[in-house]
Amino acid sequence: MHVPDGFINAPVSAVTGVVAAGAIAVSLKGARRELDEKTAPLAGLVAAFIFAVQMLNFPVAAGTSGHLLGGALAAILVGPYTGVLCVSVVLLMQGILFADGGLTALGVNITDMAIVTTVVAYAVFRGLVKVLPRGRRSITAAAFVSALLSVPAAAVAFTLIYAVGGTTDVSIDKVATAMVGVHILIGLGEAAITALTVGAVVAVRPDLVYGARGLTQQLKLRVNGELVDAPTAVPAAVAARASHRKLWITGLVASLILAGFVSFYASASPDGLEKVAEDQGIAKAAKEHSAADSPLADYGVKDVSNARISGGLAGVIGVGATVVAGTGVFWAVRRRRTADAPEVSRSQVA
Repeated sequence: MHVPDGFINAPVSAVTGVVAAGAIAVSLKGARRELDEKTAPLAGLVAAFIFAVQMLNFPVAAGTSGHLLGGALAAILVGPYTGVLCVSVVLLMQGILFADGGLTALGVNITDMAIVTTVVAYAVFRGLVKVLPRGRRSITAAAFVSALLSVPAAAVAFTLIYAVGGTTDVSIDKVATAMVGVHILIGLGEAAITALTVGAVVAVRPDLVYGARGLTQQLKLRVNGELVDAPTAVPAAVAARASHRKLWITGLVASLILAGFVSFYASASPDGLEKVAEDQGIAKAAKEHSAADSPLADYGVKDVSNARISGGLAGVIGVGATVVAGTGVFWAVRRRRTADAPEVSRSQVA
């Protein structure tokens, strides 16, 4: 659903840019409360994983494909404020390095794909968690439904933005019907990916899943062939750190494999927005990306003739750049929280 330059006029693009900047500022402040020494590295990994999975377009209808948006996944794993930042980092990397999503449309894309999806998904998720039995299956079910609804919500948001600032004379009713219809189907794929990922992490480390806080899992040790509760002192802490490191490495390796190898087999059909734009005559308004000459434009490495190698290298570079940028941002936010803590303590004492 990456909006290119030219679809939305300059005034509305500027307004969405202000909205996006404001939301990022609020999210930076809110993320200080969500991030700790365990979740800061995980947030950078979540951004990289979303980047990788977004390369995997899956077919949803004749001649149309879809890909993960990631707002629901990020919000549930690391929190809604951090989730907005995760998806924003991905969109920034895609726009600058890969010419995917217009730079003047960056505010539109962040508003639509980062803010709307995250807010809608997390609101639905929290509502469902309150009424469902507290357990791992409920977390997974809530993740599925919230992700499913977040995608057509983003489609509606784009339609509203286009109704105000669209640059072509196209019936908004037709745009809305086409966008919502195809993105309900894409939402099913989003829901499946989100539920599977959240369920996998909750199964091994529920303490690292923001949306599952309150779920506790006693660590187990194997003694004489039997599983027993681990002691709650140092051995449990050491085991938790080792498990956290293993999860991070596993997630990074999975992201590299998805982006570097599996992405070659992704659907080549246009995604939902591209297909609607072609069918409704909106595509003619698209402008050439200002980074079209980037060495990594269109998810390929310039001057590498083999398509498999070119795409794979681009994917690996993208995952690496995203995990570095994301981890840097989240560690900085975490350090800011730590730096502010003594001042808060002093003010409370006073």
